[in-house]
Amino acid sequence: MKRIFEVNPWQVATTDFSLADKRLQESITAIGNDYMGVRGNFEEGYSGDSLQGSYLAGVWFPDKTRVGWWKNGYPKYFGKSINAPSFLGIGITINGEQLDLAKNKFSDFHLALDMHQGLLSRSFIYEGQNVKVKFEFERFLHISLKEAALIRVKATVLEGTAQIAFNSTLDGTVVNEDSNYDEQFWLAISESQADRTIQVKTKPNPYQVPQFTVLLKASLRHADQLVTGEVTTSTAQLSECVTVNLQAGESYDLEKDVIVVTSRDVEPEMQAQRADELMKQLQSKTFTQNLAEHTAVWQKRWAKSDVVIAGDDAAQQGIRFNILQLFMTYYGEDKRLNVGPKGFTGEKYGGATYWDTEAFIFPMYLCVAQPNVTRALLQYRHDQLPGAYHNAQEQGLNGALFPMVTFNGIECHNEWEITFEEIHRNSDIPFAIYQYTKYTGDEAYVKNAGMDVLVGTARFWADRVHYSKWRKKYVMHGVTGPNEYENNVNNNWFTSTMARWLLQYTLERLPLADSEAQERLNVTEKEKHKWQDIVDNIYLPEDKERGIFLQQDDFLDKDIRPATEIPTTQRPINQHWSWDKILRSPFIKQADVLQGIYFLNDRYTKEQKERNFDFYEPLTVHESSLSACVHSILAAELGKKQQSVEFYERTARLDLDNYNNDTDDGLHITSMSGSWLAIVQGFAGMRYDHDQLKFNPFVPNNWNGYSFIINYRNCLIKVQVNHDETKLTLLQGEDLTVLVSGHKVELKEGEAKCLKD
Repeated sequence: MKRIFEVNPWQVATTDFSLADKRLQESITAIGNDYMGVRGNFEEGYSGDSLQGSYLAGVWFPDKTRVGWWKNGYPKYFGKSINAPSFLGIGITINGEQLDLAKNKFSDFHLALDMHQGLLSRSFIYEGQNVKVKFEFERFLHISLKEAALIRVKATVLEGTAQIAFNSTLDGTVVNEDSNYDEQFWLAISESQADRTIQVKTKPNPYQVPQFTVLLKASLRHADQLVTGEVTTSTAQLSECVTVNLQAGESYDLEKDVIVVTSRDVEPEMQAQRADELMKQLQSKTFTQNLAEHTAVWQKRWAKSDVVIAGDDAAQQGIRFNILQLFMTYYGEDKRLNVGPKGFTGEKYGGATYWDTEAFIFPMYLCVAQPNVTRALLQYRHDQLPGAYHNAQEQGLNGALFPMVTFNGIECHNEWEITFEEIHRNSDIPFAIYQYTKYTGDEAYVKNAGMDVLVGTARFWADRVHYSKWRKKYVMHGVTGPNEYENNVNNNWFTSTMARWLLQYTLERLPLADSEAQERLNVTEKEKHKWQDIVDNIYLPEDKERGIFLQQDDFLDKDIRPATEIPTTQRPINQHWSWDKILRSPFIKQADVLQGIYFLNDRYTKEQKERNFDFYEPLTVHESSLSACVHSILAAELGKKQQSVEFYERTARLDLDNYNNDTDDGLHITSMSGSWLAIVQGFAGMRYDHDQLKFNPFVPNNWNGYSFIINYRNCLIKVQVNHDETKLTLLQGEDLTVLVSGHKVELKEGEAKCLKD
């Protein structure tokens, strides 16, 4: 597998500039700060193939659904993560020639993303007629002053003389590649030469989705002093040009400071004033001082969340890259936000959240963030319950149906097999309530607001199943499981199993709910009887002879054969096969039955887990970014250590190594927690059952060891594992008893306990 970036524990760097891999490079070097983000586009512009992209958290547009055959219940629009007005541009000319690496001759190219703090740097030597100039770029998005972006470029003349013009731009005329109707989503409001601002707003829409107004303000500095250039404006655009003349050996550095404010936080008429205040705050410090402040915050984050791997730099780079990108996307500091599948790295998919958040992000953030962060993710779904009730009504069903894709709770995905059928999400999302309660011990949410979610989804499931007189069981027809290479199937085991779990858990929690929640929800005895009847009598397909749960009815009618029989020239199959061929094949996109065994792990015997793993894993092509981590965790539990490690390597380096040949259009943000889960739940065997924290660790053969820190019930615990021993240190918190490989370990604050292997 070709790697375009060098292996380094703390950097993602390359000296190779490949025209064919430009979009891939842009995705991998994207940066963000939980408020906004930008792909790794070049400041000076680039005329070759590129996906230009800047994104603002919570800013979106409802793009009218475009389908060939409209079906009742279709979402009226697709929620787009729209390309935001660009603040990145610093066009450059040298002696009248436009700097453009798609056309110019250059050498000594170097590009690096420093994972200590998300600083992106780039350098190269421009080779023009009778002149050579070294250009060095740096940029970061301020983690403390979220609205601020800082860009610095330095030009050094190595040979000859150079007149260099720097043209700083703000551009509101950007478009989305994936616009349904090739339309522009932004309208100009104003441009101010005096204030160096542009203000734009999203175009009107007929769906009662608010229009967003955004103001960008730029200011230039040289040697930490303000610089004034020639300013020009046009519709939704502003440019400021600074020209310098340099001799051989001379340098000039230009800093571009940017403030971006949106109507999510500041009313449009107050944005210019607020941007001015923020710019003054930003420019009260130098670039170096701002970077130091930004880095200090990242150091605190890494101190609590870094996973250290000894002996395998590629594995180390992979997990740090994933943690960096996750934290640049979401750190829980704005309760209105969630974790989008592409984060700030691309426009594909749309929506601010999928079920991926609860299934994959949530269990990691439980351990590495404060409880208020995961509590905010729970509240996010509760706040969108009105939309969930709307979604169910659109399908003619009772209760609440959480969306597959959304910004505001209303379903905005327009593929029928997903919108109508991939409804397992309606158990996966409430499953986070169970995880939160079990891990934190905090029952306040589940006793009140959480009951709204549980009861709403229970009422949906009770209406979605139907009773089969032939089977004398409740069945569920016309669904899509996590394996999206199967559509419109009957009795998907995972969907039915999780619906059963949801009903059972709701019945268990109802008597424990606060009286006000019980009164508010008014669950009748008739409803409870129906729910219990479904729990007791839902049909869950299985093959008792093989000892496996059947993914769905008739699965064994397929031409069962391992994925290893697929020619490598036809992988990934979603890029080579017709959809008809995929649907008829036995091949599985991601964990389906195994996803349920992973979720409800303590309900199944080791023999059940092993039989199902051994049957389904060979059929799995792992062409979903969410697949590898579940398989890694289960393989570790079953003692299949080498397989577990191989799956870890896939999930850790999925984007860095472009495993599925689909990273060009953005990173797979919501799967990035998979590498953390594979180490902590897989290699370290962390579980938490019945108020007991447990570990069952092993070390991959080619590693020397690993360590991580978790926050468990106000206890900060460092876990260090090598081939000889496991060491646990209670860094902070009250005395705690944990189990390590079945042995009780008593932890006291400040003390380390070692267990020899």
